[in-house]
Amino acid sequence: MPVNKDQLAGAYNELKDYIQSKACNPIVVRLAWHDAGTYNCAIKEFPQRGGANGAIRFKPELSHGHNAGLKVALDLLEPIKAKYPDVSYADLFQMASAVAIEVAGGPKIDMRYGRKDCPSEDLCACDGLLPAPQHPSSEAAVDHLRKVFNRMGFNDQEIVVLSGAHTIGRVKKDRSGLGVDAAGYTRDCPACLKDLTDPFLCSLCYFKEVKEKRDNDLIVMDTDRVIFEDEGFKPWAEKYAADEAAFFNDYAVAHKKLSELGVEWEEGAPVTI
Repeated sequence: MPVNKDQLAGAYNELKDYIQSKACNPIVVRLAWHDAGTYNCAIKEFPQRGGANGAIRFKPELSHGHNAGLKVALDLLEPIKAKYPDVSYADLFQMASAVAIEVAGGPKIDMRYGRKDCPSEDLCACDGLLPAPQHPSSEAAVDHLRKVFNRMGFNDQEIVVLSGAHTIGRVKKDRSGLGVDAAGYTRDCPACLKDLTDPFLCSLCYFKEVKEKRDNDLIVMDTDRVIFEDEGFKPWAEKYAADEAAFFNDYAVAHKKLSELGVEWEEGAPVTI
Protein backbone atom coordinates (compact mmCIF):
# COMPACT_ATOMS: atom_id res chain seq x y z
CA MET A 1 0.00 0.00 0.00
CA PRO A 2 1.18 3.62 -0.41
CA VAL A 3 3.41 4.94 2.35
CA ASN A 4 1.63 7.51 4.51
CA LYS A 5 4.30 10.14 5.17
CA ASP A 6 1.97 12.24 7.30
CA GLN A 7 1.44 9.35 9.70
CA LEU A 8 5.16 8.57 9.72
CA ALA A 9 5.93 12.19 10.65
CA GLY A 10 3.23 12.17 13.31
CA ALA A 11 4.55 8.98 14.87
CA TYR A 12 8.12 10.29 14.82
CA ASN A 13 7.19 13.55 16.55
CA GLU A 14 5.07 11.80 19.16
CA LEU A 15 7.72 9.19 19.90
CA LYS A 16 10.27 11.84 20.87
CA ASP A 17 8.26 12.91 23.91
CA TYR A 18 6.70 9.51 24.54
CA ILE A 19 10.00 7.64 24.84
CA GLN A 20 11.42 10.28 27.13
CA SER A 21 8.33 10.23 29.34
CA LYS A 22 8.47 6.44 29.67
CA ALA A 23 12.29 6.30 29.98
CA CYS A 24 12.11 3.27 27.70
CA ASN A 25 15.03 4.07 25.38
CA PRO A 26 17.01 0.87 26.03
CA ILE A 27 14.17 -1.61 25.61
CA VAL A 28 12.85 -0.15 22.36
CA VAL A 29 16.39 -0.18 20.94
CA ARG A 30 16.64 -3.83 21.94
CA LEU A 31 13.27 -4.61 20.35
CA ALA A 32 14.29 -3.16 16.99
CA TRP A 33 17.71 -4.80 17.06
CA HIS A 34 16.25 -8.20 17.82
CA ASP A 35 13.66 -7.83 15.08
CA ALA A 36 16.39 -6.97 12.56
CA GLY A 37 18.97 -9.40 13.96
CA THR A 38 17.36 -12.51 12.49
CA TYR A 39 18.56 -11.56 9.01
CA ASN A 40 20.42 -14.09 6.89
CA CYS A 41 22.03 -12.54 3.82
CA ALA A 42 22.24 -15.98 2.16
CA ILE A 43 18.44 -16.27 1.92
CA LYS A 44 16.73 -14.21 -0.77
CA GLU A 45 13.00 -14.73 -0.13
CA PHE A 46 10.96 -12.31 1.98
CA PRO A 47 10.18 -12.70 4.84
CA GLN A 48 12.02 -16.01 5.19
CA ARG A 49 15.34 -14.13 5.13
CA GLY A 50 14.45 -12.48 8.44
CA GLY A 51 15.44 -8.94 9.28
CA ALA A 52 13.51 -5.77 10.10
CA ASN A 53 10.08 -7.05 9.12
CA GLY A 54 8.08 -6.72 12.35
CA ALA A 55 7.89 -10.48 12.90
CA ILE A 56 8.95 -10.09 16.52
CA ARG A 57 5.37 -9.05 17.28
CA PHE A 58 4.28 -12.64 16.73
CA LYS A 59 4.39 -15.11 19.62
CA PRO A 60 6.71 -17.68 17.99
CA GLU A 61 9.48 -15.10 17.52
CA LEU A 62 8.77 -13.13 20.69
CA SER A 63 9.17 -16.40 22.61
CA HIS A 64 12.77 -16.88 21.49
CA GLY A 65 15.13 -17.12 24.44
CA HIS A 66 17.02 -13.88 23.77
CA ASN A 67 13.75 -11.94 23.42
CA ALA A 68 12.78 -12.31 27.08
CA GLY A 69 11.10 -9.17 28.36
CA LEU A 70 10.43 -7.61 24.98
CA LYS A 71 6.65 -7.85 25.33
CA VAL A 72 7.09 -4.80 27.54
CA ALA A 73 8.40 -2.87 24.54
CA LEU A 74 5.64 -4.14 22.27
CA ASP A 75 3.00 -3.04 24.76
CA LEU A 76 4.63 0.39 25.06
CA LEU A 77 4.45 0.93 21.30
CA GLU A 78 0.92 -0.35 20.73
CA PRO A 79 -0.74 3.03 21.52
CA ILE A 80 1.45 4.67 18.87
CA LYS A 81 0.55 1.96 16.36
CA ALA A 82 -3.16 2.39 17.14
CA LYS A 83 -2.93 6.14 16.56
CA TYR A 84 -0.94 5.78 13.32
CA PRO A 85 -2.27 2.54 11.79
CA ASP A 86 -0.72 3.12 8.37
CA VAL A 87 2.77 2.92 9.88
CA SER A 88 3.90 -0.70 9.62
CA TYR A 89 5.13 -2.50 12.71
CA ALA A 90 8.49 -2.91 11.00
CA ASP A 91 8.76 0.86 10.48
CA LEU A 92 7.49 1.64 13.97
CA PHE A 93 10.02 -0.59 15.70
CA GLN A 94 12.95 0.82 13.75
CA MET A 95 11.72 4.40 14.08
CA ALA A 96 11.36 4.03 17.85
CA SER A 97 14.89 2.69 18.12
CA ALA A 98 16.37 5.58 16.14
CA VAL A 99 14.36 8.12 18.12
CA ALA A 100 15.45 6.50 21.38
CA ILE A 101 19.11 6.96 20.45
CA GLU A 102 18.53 10.52 19.25
CA VAL A 103 16.65 11.78 22.31
CA ALA A 104 19.16 10.08 24.59
CA GLY A 105 21.83 12.42 23.27
CA GLY A 106 23.15 10.16 20.55
CA PRO A 107 23.38 10.83 16.82
CA LYS A 108 20.41 11.52 14.58
CA ILE A 109 20.15 8.55 12.25
CA ASP A 110 19.28 9.08 8.59
CA MET A 111 16.35 6.68 8.57
CA ARG A 112 14.22 5.54 5.63
CA TYR A 113 10.71 4.14 5.84
CA GLY A 114 8.20 2.05 3.94
CA ARG A 115 9.00 -1.44 5.27
CA LYS A 116 6.56 -4.25 4.66
CA ASP A 117 5.50 -6.35 7.63
CA CYS A 118 5.91 -10.08 7.87
CA PRO A 119 2.30 -11.16 7.27
CA SER A 120 2.08 -14.32 9.34
CA GLU A 121 3.53 -15.99 12.40
CA ASP A 122 4.13 -19.06 10.25
CA LEU A 123 6.92 -17.11 8.54
CA CYS A 124 8.86 -16.11 11.66
CA ALA A 125 12.58 -16.76 11.84
CA CYS A 126 13.89 -19.72 13.80
CA ASP A 127 15.38 -19.36 17.28
CA GLY A 128 19.12 -19.16 17.96
CA LEU A 129 20.06 -16.39 15.51
CA LEU A 130 20.77 -13.57 17.99
CA PRO A 131 24.03 -12.97 19.87
CA ALA A 132 24.53 -14.90 23.11
CA PRO A 133 26.34 -12.92 25.84
CA GLN A 134 28.42 -15.58 27.63
CA HIS A 135 30.86 -18.16 26.27
CA PRO A 136 33.36 -20.71 27.62
CA SER A 137 36.37 -18.81 26.27
CA SER A 138 37.38 -15.54 24.63
CA GLU A 139 37.99 -17.40 21.39
CA ALA A 140 34.47 -18.81 21.48
CA ALA A 141 33.00 -15.34 22.13
CA VAL A 142 34.93 -13.83 19.21
CA ASP A 143 33.95 -16.66 16.86
CA HIS A 144 30.33 -16.34 17.91
CA LEU A 145 30.24 -12.57 17.33
CA ARG A 146 31.68 -12.94 13.85
CA LYS A 147 29.42 -15.85 12.97
CA VAL A 148 26.28 -13.96 13.99
CA PHE A 149 27.17 -10.57 12.54
CA ASN A 150 28.88 -11.81 9.39
CA ARG A 151 25.66 -13.71 8.62
CA MET A 152 23.96 -10.31 8.61
CA GLY A 153 26.67 -8.75 6.45
CA PHE A 154 28.60 -6.81 9.13
CA ASN A 155 32.39 -6.50 9.40
CA ASP A 156 34.62 -6.09 12.47
CA GLN A 157 34.33 -2.30 12.59
CA GLU A 158 30.54 -2.47 12.45
CA ILE A 159 30.41 -5.16 15.13
CA VAL A 160 32.40 -2.95 17.50
CA VAL A 161 30.55 0.29 16.86
CA LEU A 162 27.16 -1.39 17.21
CA SER A 163 28.32 -2.88 20.51
CA GLY A 164 28.58 0.70 21.74
CA ALA A 165 24.80 0.87 21.99
CA HIS A 166 25.22 -1.07 25.25
CA THR A 167 26.09 2.30 26.74
CA ILE A 168 22.36 2.78 27.42
CA GLY A 169 20.35 0.50 29.63
CA ARG A 170 21.47 -2.11 32.12
CA VAL A 171 21.59 -5.86 32.47
CA LYS A 172 18.45 -7.40 33.94
CA LYS A 173 18.39 -10.93 35.35
CA ASP A 174 14.89 -11.69 34.07
CA ARG A 175 15.92 -10.88 30.49
CA SER A 176 19.53 -11.88 29.92
CA GLY A 177 19.98 -14.17 32.91
CA LEU A 178 22.86 -11.95 34.02
CA GLY A 179 23.14 -9.24 36.62
CA VAL A 180 22.05 -8.48 40.15
CA ASP A 181 19.10 -6.54 41.52
CA ALA A 182 21.17 -3.41 42.14
CA ALA A 183 24.79 -2.35 41.94
CA GLY A 184 26.78 0.86 42.16
CA TYR A 185 27.17 0.99 38.41
CA THR A 186 23.42 1.06 37.87
CA ARG A 187 23.36 4.34 39.78
CA ASP A 188 26.60 6.22 39.11
CA CYS A 189 28.85 5.92 36.07
CA PRO A 190 32.51 6.61 36.96
CA ALA A 191 33.38 7.63 33.41
CA CYS A 192 31.06 10.60 33.16
CA LEU A 193 29.37 10.96 36.56
CA LYS A 194 25.88 10.71 35.08
CA ASP A 195 22.99 8.98 36.77
CA LEU A 196 22.42 5.84 34.73
CA THR A 197 18.83 5.53 35.92
CA ASP A 198 17.93 8.35 33.52
CA PRO A 199 17.46 7.71 29.78
CA PHE A 200 20.34 9.83 28.55
CA LEU A 201 23.07 8.31 26.44
CA CYS A 202 26.43 8.17 28.20
CA SER A 203 28.30 7.71 24.97
CA LEU A 204 31.85 6.78 25.93
CA CYS A 205 31.05 4.98 29.18
CA TYR A 206 30.73 1.64 27.44
CA PHE A 207 34.10 1.74 25.69
CA LYS A 208 35.97 3.45 28.54
CA GLU A 209 34.67 1.25 31.32
CA VAL A 210 35.02 -2.03 29.45
CA LYS A 211 38.57 -1.05 28.56
CA GLU A 212 39.70 0.19 31.96
CA LYS A 213 38.03 -2.51 34.09
CA ARG A 214 38.00 -0.23 37.11
CA ASP A 215 34.54 -0.99 38.42
CA ASN A 216 33.89 -4.38 40.01
CA ASP A 217 30.14 -3.72 39.94
CA LEU A 218 30.10 -3.42 36.18
CA ILE A 219 28.78 -6.57 34.54
CA VAL A 220 30.72 -7.09 31.32
CA MET A 221 29.45 -9.74 28.94
CA ASP A 222 32.03 -11.93 27.24
CA THR A 223 30.99 -10.51 23.88
CA ASP A 224 31.73 -7.00 25.19
CA ARG A 225 35.02 -7.83 26.85
CA VAL A 226 36.57 -9.38 23.75
CA ILE A 227 36.32 -6.23 21.65
CA PHE A 228 39.41 -5.03 23.53
CA GLU A 229 41.19 -8.38 23.18
CA ASP A 230 40.75 -9.56 19.60
CA GLU A 231 43.22 -8.12 17.08
CA GLY A 232 40.49 -7.35 14.56
CA PHE A 233 38.15 -5.67 17.05
CA LYS A 234 40.61 -3.85 19.34
CA PRO A 235 41.73 -0.99 17.03
CA TRP A 236 38.11 0.05 16.56
CA ALA A 237 37.30 -0.25 20.26
CA GLU A 238 40.33 1.91 21.10
CA LYS A 239 39.27 4.48 18.52
CA TYR A 240 35.75 4.84 19.89
CA ALA A 241 36.96 4.95 23.50
CA ALA A 242 38.94 8.06 22.57
CA ASP A 243 36.74 9.83 20.05
CA GLU A 244 33.05 10.51 20.66
CA ALA A 245 32.51 12.13 17.25
CA ALA A 246 33.93 9.09 15.47
CA PHE A 247 31.72 6.79 17.54
CA PHE A 248 28.59 8.81 16.80
CA ASN A 249 29.32 9.15 13.09
CA ASP A 250 30.10 5.48 12.55
CA TYR A 251 27.31 4.30 14.82
CA ALA A 252 24.70 6.23 12.85
CA VAL A 253 25.80 4.55 9.62
CA ALA A 254 25.83 1.05 11.12
CA HIS A 255 22.50 1.54 12.89
CA LYS A 256 20.85 2.59 9.63
CA LYS A 257 22.26 -0.51 7.92
CA LEU A 258 20.94 -2.71 10.73
CA SER A 259 17.51 -1.09 10.45
CA GLU A 260 17.26 -2.07 6.77
CA LEU A 261 18.38 -5.69 7.00
CA GLY A 262 16.08 -7.99 5.07
CA VAL A 263 13.64 -5.19 4.29
CA GLU A 264 11.05 -5.48 1.54
CA TRP A 265 9.94 -1.97 0.60
CA GLU A 266 6.40 -0.92 -0.20
CA GLU A 267 5.72 0.54 -3.64
CA GLY A 268 7.22 4.03 -3.81
CA ALA A 269 9.49 3.39 -0.83
CA PRO A 270 11.90 3.97 0.72
CA VAL A 271 10.89 7.44 1.86
CA THR A 272 12.31 9.93 4.33
CA ILE A 273 10.48 12.32 6.63
